[in-house]
Amino acid sequence: MFARSLWSNRDFSVFWAVQALSEVGNAFSLVALPLLVLHTTGSAAQMGLLTAVAGAASLLTGLVGGAWADRFDRRRLLMLCDAARLVLYGAIPVCWALSPQVWLLYVVMALASVFEMLFKITYVTAVANLVDKDQIVAANGRLEATNAIAYIAGPALAGVVSGFFGPTAAVAINAGSFGISLVGLVFIRLRPAARPSADEAASKATRAHDLRSGFRTGAAFLWRTPVLRALTVLLTVTTFLSLGMTDVFIYHLRHGLGQDERTVGYVLALGGVGTCVAAAATARLRRSWGFGRCWLGAMSLCSVSVLVLGGTGNVSVAAVTICLYSFGMALAGVCSMSLRQQVTPDHLLGRVTSAFWTIHGSLAPLGAALLTALVGRLGTRGPLTGVAVVFLAVVVAAAFTPVRQRHPEQTATQPARARPTDPAAPSEESHGDDTEARR
Repeated sequence: MFARSLWSNRDFSVFWAVQALSEVGNAFSLVALPLLVLHTTGSAAQMGLLTAVAGAASLLTGLVGGAWADRFDRRRLLMLCDAARLVLYGAIPVCWALSPQVWLLYVVMALASVFEMLFKITYVTAVANLVDKDQIVAANGRLEATNAIAYIAGPALAGVVSGFFGPTAAVAINAGSFGISLVGLVFIRLRPAARPSADEAASKATRAHDLRSGFRTGAAFLWRTPVLRALTVLLTVTTFLSLGMTDVFIYHLRHGLGQDERTVGYVLALGGVGTCVAAAATARLRRSWGFGRCWLGAMSLCSVSVLVLGGTGNVSVAAVTICLYSFGMALAGVCSMSLRQQVTPDHLLGRVTSAFWTIHGSLAPLGAALLTALVGRLGTRGPLTGVAVVFLAVVVAAAFTPVRQRHPEQTATQPARARPTDPAAPSEESHGDDTEARR
């Protein structure tokens, strides 16, 4: 009955379908842009620098994106982001047909990352307005599963397209996918967002022109919620190292193992299989094991996978380890995102999501640039061994925090003990009204 109820939700089904198609395009870009940089410059450091530029632009957007997602029409924001990315990514193949310009990639990636971050934040809040509260984990799992399927087909097809027609053709397909998403969003309707309490509404009105207030409000909620505070700190460490991992995978396969573009696409597609399996299994695993075992086990798997990858010279072993790494990252990610959606009131979800991503991603651009530079100079074994050790340290540290709990959402949803004079604090009434709102 639960499954039929979610399947019968027309707006969610349309949203789900067009986002799956859009993610196929994103998967093309995942392979095509690093290959385009590698073809043009031959530098792993340049790949990491491009990723770092995109990450830095995302961080700046995160400071205000949550407030925009909470204050403005969420469907229109999603449509705006798709339209902007359609134009930006479409400019790359047009320019390359005339005269290749590497600087354009940095400009496009910086601007596109602004709209990418805003889309992601609004995407999280929009799902909470599409499904019922008790369907959040299942809806997230379904979205992540189909997105993962897209990342199975996408990289493989992108490798083939890049091999025959060049990486710019794959970028053009990515641009077109945003057009598909834009058209689909026209045909859905979101439920009205939950109204904030009178105190919160008054506080928001007095700070309407302060763009930083949205970030402060979200950060304050994270700090007062122990499990979210712990996750934010732990993910700040892991994201520092994980943002550049796809670039490292591609460089390792191309230069370390001497594989061609099509093999790169196939291996990254296998990584998508790991993500797909994790997304499909997350709801069941979390019910059986609880949050703590799922998250700690997922990060442990990532640590072992990265360690093995750094020491292997066999492409088949590399493919399996990338698949297992993707499984672990997806399992941890869906659990973390669902927990945040469950414990955050709907009218704060955009700001909390924005603050969460901005804080834990604050060091990621530097990490991506540093990791790829080290890989380009030293090879993959030493840097990836270091990454594996840090991931394991994160698991050990998490075992001494509320992250280890089976059901942290049950304690996290208790009324927050915020000072009445704290302007960033939602009232106890608003905190208790909506504790299971919906990456």
